[in-house]
Amino acid sequence: MTTTQGTLAGIGAVALFWIVGAYNRLVRLRSELIARFATVDERYRQRHALLERQIALLSTVLAAAAPRLDALRAACQQADAARERARARPGVASAVTSLRVAEDILADARGRVPVQAVAGTDLPEINTQLTTSDTALAFARAEFNAAVGAYNDGVRQFPTVLVARLFGFRAAAAF
Repeated sequence: MTTTQGTLAGIGAVALFWIVGAYNRLVRLRSELIARFATVDERYRQRHALLERQIALLSTVLAAAAPRLDALRAACQQADAARERARARPGVASAVTSLRVAEDILADARGRVPVQAVAGTDLPEINTQLTTSDTALAFARAEFNAAVGAYNDGVRQFPTVLVARLFGFRAAAAF
């Protein structure tokens, strides 16, 4: 083996090890993104259960608000379907974007429903739990967004972008 061949073999080995390292880093960042979305998913499930309890309680007490409660119920179902789609592929930008849009629709529907305290019901407790749940969800989304930012930075860095393109790593969307 000549000096040139040894040098080329050394350069090839360094390049191969760098590619393996870059790939492993991208996989780790994507795994962190998925783990952070699992927390968001759990917070959405908890809030969905609380919203269902609130709707059931309000529908028995406030017959006049039935159309708004139906709109809230439909928005909950739409947000739940979007959450299921995003849970299947949390790194796909379109899935997270549809969840963000469904969340905006749900927030609008929640704002239209009267949630004042009704005597003799658990509504104040549910409202307090919903407020706590919304805060926990906002925190979980912030952690997910931080993981998305780190992943997107990793995917866009040069020369790692070459490995990302080679193995199909795409930028993810944040909330």
